[in-house]
Amino acid sequence: MYSKEESQRLKREFWIDFADKYPRKWVLYDTKIKDFSFKFYVDNKKAQVLIDIEHRNDDKRIVYFEKLESLKHILEDDFVKDLVFEKNFVLENGKTISRVWVEKTDISVSNKKYWEEIFEFFHEKMHNIEMFYFEYGDYIRDLEINT
Repeated sequence: MYSKEESQRLKREFWIDFADKYPRKWVLYDTKIKDFSFKFYVDNKKAQVLIDIEHRNDDKRIVYFEKLESLKHILEDDFVKDLVFEKNFVLENGKTISRVWVEKTDISVSNKKYWEEIFEFFHEKMHNIEMFYFEYGDYIRDLEINT
């Protein structure tokens, strides 16, 4: 068991090593849609690549989610398999968002032997989500086009 400081140092080292191995600018928050972002998440049980839709207006949040859902077969067949789609995902703070994600389990950020596996997972899945977004982003961004 690591102290809080050791755990923070290890996570910082993890992200620095990831950035060194894959030195590129990820889309992440630069989607051109307010409160629509791509995220990496890792802890001592799982690694996830996420699409979070956190729009304050629930109607808009749901429209964006349904647009993604309408492209689910394309997204899964051509880009990323085994995605989970959740229209009303409740965060720990009680906020409801929409989330689409893929995860890898049975790994640990605290164990360096898993880092390469996590790095590869992050790179492959996020790259593919970005490629999907580059192709279908105009449709997703345009709220005038119905799902």
